[in-house]
Amino acid sequence: MTTSRRQLLGTGAALAGAAMLPGFAASALDSSAPFLAAKGLPLGMQLYTVGAAASEDLAGTFARLAGMGYRTIELAGYHGHSPAQLREAADAAGLTFTSIHLSDQLIGRSDEDARRIAADLAVLGIRNVVLPTFIWPSDIARRDGEVMQDWLARAVAVKGRALWQDTASLLNARGKALKAEGLRLAYHNHNAEFGPVDGTSGWQIILDETDPALVDFEVDAGWVAAAGIDPVAFVSGLKGRVRQMHVKDIKASTVPNFAFRQDPAEVGLGKIDWPRLLPAAYAAGVRHFYVEQEPPFTTGRFESLAISAENFSTMR
Repeated sequence: MTTSRRQLLGTGAALAGAAMLPGFAASALDSSAPFLAAKGLPLGMQLYTVGAAASEDLAGTFARLAGMGYRTIELAGYHGHSPAQLREAADAAGLTFTSIHLSDQLIGRSDEDARRIAADLAVLGIRNVVLPTFIWPSDIARRDGEVMQDWLARAVAVKGRALWQDTASLLNARGKALKAEGLRLAYHNHNAEFGPVDGTSGWQIILDETDPALVDFEVDAGWVAAAGIDPVAFVSGLKGRVRQMHVKDIKASTVPNFAFRQDPAEVGLGKIDWPRLLPAAYAAGVRHFYVEQEPPFTTGRFESLAISAENFSTMR
């Protein structure tokens, strides 16, 4: 029997919904169940993927995502809304917030900033905070006609080791302040972290110089692969320090680089070996998986999210 796209989406929504029910456990399903259902995990997504839609039509955006089967949301900042507005819209759509990205500007520097963040996140029901990039090199001027990727790559090179050491110091300091408020801080990678720096890499500096008691990691599988690194081996080496993952795919045409470039694909339509990666990530400690896709989109943003929801919710 041929299963239609509509039926598959409905199945994904049902499985994601079941994972949120009290008493739902992996043992309730046989070993042939899709990965998320077998582990009792909901289908999640990073709201960055929808672009401006979340700020322009929050209720409509959440309704569309819920209809695709998504159940948990990782925010990318506040998307132009108050915490109360975000929570109201999420509750209406049956969605739950589990994490938020806060830039090095939004994450603050003082204990008072940490208390303010904790108050906001209490409204949202969030306990996981993620620094999405290294400290933004705003003191490096962008040249006329220079595209964002080239500017960032140049700025990272100019800053050198100090950029990564300063980022590690910020992570430790903010991790300590946020931990005192009952929150957990993580760092999210792109591919610039893996470029060579004085015989090592930015990633290794951050890994070595952050305190495991204060700082976790959120692995972005797509950006790891874009650096030419095997995501399975990478995440397996982070056991005990990784709790969240961006489920991001890239096309085989992606040329390995450290300069913020990739050829994006919907989950399951790219080069990443998800049947190997997902169980490896789970074994390493990942319990929150968020679909995310970078632009440009071959279809619309929501169309791509629907394809990824369908594919991810049925992966074994």
